[in-house]
Amino acid sequence: MKKLFPDSLPLCLLILFIMQAAPALGQKRSELLTKIDTLQARLSKTETELAQAQKQQKASEAISESYEVQVNDLKEANATLLKNLGSFAEVSNKNTAALNQALSSLANREGELKEIVETLSRNDSIIIALLTDAKLTLGPDARLKVAAGSLVISGGLEELFGSDTGSTLSSNAAPWIAGIGKLIQAHPSLGVTVEGLSMTGDLPLAALQATTVMNALRGEPGLQSTALSARGRDGNFSEGVDILLHPDYRAFYQLVKEEMKH
Repeated sequence: MKKLFPDSLPLCLLILFIMQAAPALGQKRSELLTKIDTLQARLSKTETELAQAQKQQKASEAISESYEVQVNDLKEANATLLKNLGSFAEVSNKNTAALNQALSSLANREGELKEIVETLSRNDSIIIALLTDAKLTLGPDARLKVAAGSLVISGGLEELFGSDTGSTLSSNAAPWIAGIGKLIQAHPSLGVTVEGLSMTGDLPLAALQATTVMNALRGEPGLQSTALSARGRDGNFSEGVDILLHPDYRAFYQLVKEEMKH
């Protein structure tokens, strides 16, 4: 091993060398301790900053997870909303189609009702015109009235049958029957109902009297194909024979029936 100091170096010089080197060694040691303290302080600061950064990172991760949950919830809510909007649009389209169909049906009904009202108005006009014509045809003494959309021509039992209980027409009834026949022939679109009125409750006799008048009308020229019907009914405190000239209710009711089917 190589000696740091030669054996030949005097002891006093060695002591002097050591005394001179000691201050430098002490100074280096102090600087090292200072650097160590500085590094430890930096390390402590770095550890503190690292802990704070880790804490902030955890907080950020928690906030990020919260945002992610909110985003997923918003996505689901948006998907549900889009689905509901699609369903609403589908229902709206169906409702629109149903509404259009209802409006179309109402328009058709309105047309049907308009036709019915126009038919009734025409019938009313026909009855008014018929009343005027009947006064001219049957004379001023004819017993005429308008009731329930019909022109009613009344005849007494004494005039037609010679008695209250007769069922065979007398000769006095011929002019009356002929006049009514001409009136009916002038209005071939009308229906004719002959009613026998009884105030005693003898409806079979009243019906027989009405049938007798109806058959006499059918024998008039040009009335063979006319719609005639006969019936007996309670006249309360009236008796006789009423001839009702009215629009063809059967055809009218058939029109209404057909219209209501649609």
